[in-house]
Amino acid sequence: MPPSALVPLLAQEANPIAGFLPIILIIVVFYFLLIRPQQKRARQHRELVSSVDVGDRIVTIGGLHGTVLSVDEDTVRLELAPNTDVTLAKQAVSRRLVDADTGDLGDADSL
Repeated sequence: MPPSALVPLLAQEANPIAGFLPIILIIVVFYFLLIRPQQKRARQHRELVSSVDVGDRIVTIGGLHGTVLSVDEDTVRLELAPNTDVTLAKQAVSRRLVDADTGDLGDADSL
């Protein structure tokens, strides 16, 4: 049998799953490097937004620092300075500020 006749035989013996293995590997890598961490960050943000309470010191996505005066279903009323209140969507809360010394939430006077 000439060597050129063996090439089609070798191609037929290859496992068809081996052709899809690189694509499957790329999908798995994308899941663990991109999708899963983003889902974790989204879950943490939902928990933060739902746990915002009156008196918490927060930072908004726009960089505003303030103290929460009231919380409604979809909005948060925030005191930025004395006699300066704004109403924001709850989703605009970026993070909660914590007192570095005690680990407790600070009060409005320290802002």
